[in-house]
Amino acid sequence: MSLKLVFILSIGFSSSAQSLNEEKLPYYEVPEYSEKFTAGTMAARMVDALGFRFYWASDSLTEKDLAYKANEAGRTSLETIQHIYNLSKIIVNSTLKQPNSNKKEELSYIELRVKTLHNLKIAADILRESEDVSEYKIIFGDREIPFWNQINGPIADSIWHCGQLVIYRRNTGNPINPKVNHFTGKVSL
Repeated sequence: MSLKLVFILSIGFSSSAQSLNEEKLPYYEVPEYSEKFTAGTMAARMVDALGFRFYWASDSLTEKDLAYKANEAGRTSLETIQHIYNLSKIIVNSTLKQPNSNKKEELSYIELRVKTLHNLKIAADILRESEDVSEYKIIFGDREIPFWNQINGPIADSIWHCGQLVIYRRNTGNPINPKVNHFTGKVSL
């Protein structure tokens, strides 16, 4: 292989890896709030708040962070992220009116994080435009579960687990960015 070809390939690989790392992910900040209050805008804002919390709870985790678990009976941080990803699939599938499956996926930490954030953004965007959130049922096989369960189920559960990730990363010495303001949904400079 010529030196010129090696150089061109290395630049290509380098820029591909760099573009993956620089992909603009949703929820660095919470989107601007809606002008009107509806069931759809309220549900979307809950998902947006979850997205923001997940973004920062899962940002820049190390191998040490990902392997951490509070005790032998608990999940590691990586397993908790996998669980939040699975919950995000339930949320987005509901808004897409698709049934849920038990299909196992082997994804890296980065893939789990990216897919979770995109799932939440898709769901929030659909909910924000919705006239009737009751049409977004959780579907497991022949069972259709009302949207109410989305709130006390996958959305609340995911927020709970984001809090766990924050505590876990504090325990490993890698706390979240102190400039993150959960009340405003912004990051101060």
